[in-house]
Amino acid sequence: MAGRFAPRPTRTTVRGGHVVVPGGAPGGAPGGVRGGVPRQAAEPGRARAWTPEGPLDLGLVLGPLRRGPGDPTFRTTPDGSVWRVSRTPAGPGTLRVALRGGEVRGEAWGPGAEWMLDRLPELLGAADDPDAFAPRHRLVALARHRRPGLRLLRTGLVMESLIPSVLEQKVTTDEAYRAWRLLVRKFGEPAPGPAPERMYVMPAPRTWALIPSWEWHRAGVDDKRASTILRAVRVAARLEEAVGLDPVRAQERLELVSGIGPWTSAEVVQRSHGAADSVTVGDLHLPGIVGYVLAGDRDADDAAMLELLEPYAGQRHRAARLILLAGRTPPRRTPKMPRGDIGRL
Repeated sequence: MAGRFAPRPTRTTVRGGHVVVPGGAPGGAPGGVRGGVPRQAAEPGRARAWTPEGPLDLGLVLGPLRRGPGDPTFRTTPDGSVWRVSRTPAGPGTLRVALRGGEVRGEAWGPGAEWMLDRLPELLGAADDPDAFAPRHRLVALARHRRPGLRLLRTGLVMESLIPSVLEQKVTTDEAYRAWRLLVRKFGEPAPGPAPERMYVMPAPRTWALIPSWEWHRAGVDDKRASTILRAVRVAARLEEAVGLDPVRAQERLELVSGIGPWTSAEVVQRSHGAADSVTVGDLHLPGIVGYVLAGDRDADDAAMLELLEPYAGQRHRAARLILLAGRTPPRRTPKMPRGDIGRL
């Protein structure tokens, strides 16, 4: 039976950022009931067309934003669209993105619609420079050749990546995704516009701050992670200002909040800034995968990983993503970490 079934993805392999986007028919409309998408609202959304330079893979570019298959803020539909719900500085917004014949069409609804459409090219990697990357290993070069549509996204939003990253600290992927799903659905608000069913805008900072302790417990979030989120939302405005800083200074600002370390801050700026060099340290699996792929060392630690990635200085995050997308991981030697649920205690 060995090798018959593909292994379940870990948080690290998921962080490779590949989300399957169904191939829809050209010119597919956003409305209707196909694929679980409700009919178009009476008020039409705003729209924008944009033609990227070079190949673009929506599933690779936007994949890092999905927090599990049941993420209430992210959805792919059978017509080939990617739906994303955000809390922007202008208010909640729903964005639908589809790629047809080399042209991207974006449609948005809600108070944050204009904000989301204005930043659509950056979201899809327009500010990224993939040509700055020079492969130094055969497997990395092969992964890049097979994934020409990879671009590093830039959301321009901090809190929407910070909170789920804190939830992912030191727990299994399933636990973190479940907590995010339960909390957003219970305390968020329905997505504006004709979004697919059960899509929600994540709660505002004040709403996060008012979540009772027992609701954190029911979602499986321990006091340490909940306290970190509560400290972060109290200074949410200052943390959001970090999008105007370079990634290094942005990480330093995030790490001023107790409970946010290099692992969490790197996970945030990779998404908010499109930081090509912000490699994740302190991860349970990533050093071993990088060490195994580049040097045959499955026991590599952070120091060894950073040494192996040194030839990619300035592009270490992109190199790590390509290594993850190559699909080579060390054979498992221990049982999978058991899933815990403190909500049952």
